Amino acid sequence: MAEVLFYHLTESKLEDALPPLLEKSVERGWKVAVQTRDPERRDALDAHLWTYREESFLPHGTDEGASADRQPVLLTVEHENRNSASVRFLVDGAEPPADLTYDRVVFVFDGYDTEQLEGARSQWKRLKAEGHSLTYWQQSPEGRWEKKA
Repeated sequence: MAEVLFYHLTESKLEDALPPLLEKSVERGWKVAVQTRDPERRDALDAHLWTYREESFLPHGTDEGASADRQPVLLTVEHENRNSASVRFLVDGAEPPADLTYDRVVFVFDGYDTEQLEGARSQWKRLKAEGHSLTYWQQSPEGRWEKKA
């Protein structure tokens, strides 16, 4: 069973919260897949990860790249695990693959987007019923992650 984490954005945008989470995953030696709902969003995140902080470098690529299978962080719109990731991030309300064969599955959702909020609640109920270990994190007013459940 996958460990499933829910990250509820209340104080920042995905573009601010996602890079540090990805950096921590890469530092731990984990391969990561980040699944978005559409190619435009994938491409926007791709561009952002190259420029989000001047002094950092987060190696990544997209599912359209020639070396998708070798990327430590792969941005994708597909359910396929092309880079053999052990961690899968689902952002912007992306639907998870049917088979959660990951060590960790991380839902990152905007608390001010009704569709994303309802989608996260639905996934929580479904995954809890399936017996997964679930953890819920919410941003504090300072933007730090606080474990709520």
